[in-house]
Amino acid sequence: MKLGLSLTVFTADPARPMAAADRAAANGYDAVFASDHLFPPGSPERPSLETYTLLSAIAAAHPGLGVGVLVTRAGFRPPGILAKQAAALDQLSGGRSILGLGLGDASGRAEHRALGLPYPPVAERGEALEETAAALRALFRGDTWPGGAHVPPLTGPLLPPGAPQVWVGGVSDRVLGIAARAADAWNAWGLEIEPFVARAEALAGLARAAGRDPAEVPPTWAGIALVAEDAAALDRLASERGEKGLTMDIWRGTVDDLRRLRDAVAAAGAGGTWLVVVAAGPADRAELIAATLRAG
Repeated sequence: MKLGLSLTVFTADPARPMAAADRAAANGYDAVFASDHLFPPGSPERPSLETYTLLSAIAAAHPGLGVGVLVTRAGFRPPGILAKQAAALDQLSGGRSILGLGLGDASGRAEHRALGLPYPPVAERGEALEETAAALRALFRGDTWPGGAHVPPLTGPLLPPGAPQVWVGGVSDRVLGIAARAADAWNAWGLEIEPFVARAEALAGLARAAGRDPAEVPPTWAGIALVAEDAAALDRLASERGEKGLTMDIWRGTVDDLRRLRDAVAAAGAGGTWLVVVAAGPADRAELIAATLRAG
């Protein structure tokens, strides 16, 4: 199983995520990931770095370290431009990039409004997400996308070529079906072990119904993780987080709990999957997570 570290883009200082990427490379992470936002959800007055530019700089600084976007909302970037950006990032990273696509939620409406972009109802966004995933995968194969109701015809091949994996992220039934039909992997955000395993089993059934081998669309896990050495330390960190007014709707556990999560995710994905963490808590948590999961 591969291990990813999610970086913050909600800063005006690119040195912060660049330094986190340095530490990720030093501690054996397989890739770093970043979300794609105009501004932090609900905070248009705050800055957000441009994700593809940031990840390109990281890929150039760290040959061998993968880079991923988790996620870009369908409709946030024109599909043809998105294909070119993602293919270029894949080429720069030596074929080690991942493009995550998402449906978007209520918080995305303000970003689209600020850019003069439509934000259709969820059913229409779902249709656009599925077409976008299918169109991008066609272009990454070197094919032409013939066009659909939401994504116009796009002519390949992309030059220079690039073929990032296309993930679809989200936990709803709608998104699970889209991933099963049109993605290279499904990404679940923040689920506990039992619901993750249940959704992974449902994904496999949907993939079979779509005429695909479930191995073609493995389940992956991502989320904010607060990890401590033992229960007492975890309680202390959780209390400190609560006193700061930070959200408690995150995955929390000891190092043993984290190993159990890893093992469940690996089993659900038959070993060929990912666990991507946003390391909450003290500055050394990314190192603790890597050490825990790499130690066996």
